[in-house]
Amino acid sequence: MAAFTSRRLAREHRTMAAMVRIYCVDHHPDAAAHPCPGCMGFLAYAAKRLEKCPYGDDKPTCARCPIHCYKRAQREQARAIMRHAGPRMAWRHPWLALRHMFDRFRRVEDPMDRRQRLRAAQFEDPARRS
Repeated sequence: MAAFTSRRLAREHRTMAAMVRIYCVDHHPDAAAHPCPGCMGFLAYAAKRLEKCPYGDDKPTCARCPIHCYKRAQREQARAIMRHAGPRMAWRHPWLALRHMFDRFRRVEDPMDRRQRLRAAQFEDPARRS
């Protein structure tokens, strides 16, 4: 498992790992104890994308994120995994599923809007701040 700097991203990775395990066991009969090499490769890719997420702790769920950080093939694979494992998460991992549902309500600011707001604040007249 990747070493994440925040508990939020580590939980997001645990949720994705649980979904991948559910999907892999149901779709790849050879993977009874551990996910198959293909699913492990996808999970490693997902961990790398989480580590590089520009939102960090403020990361929204993938469905609500304005940035598409996965390549097209991996995004389709993630969609298939989540579509299959999502409904089953409530029974197998209820706390992760509940936290993931609450994360759906996170508001996220578009990165370009955030950048413009920060630049405007940086160049704002210091006399107007007080």
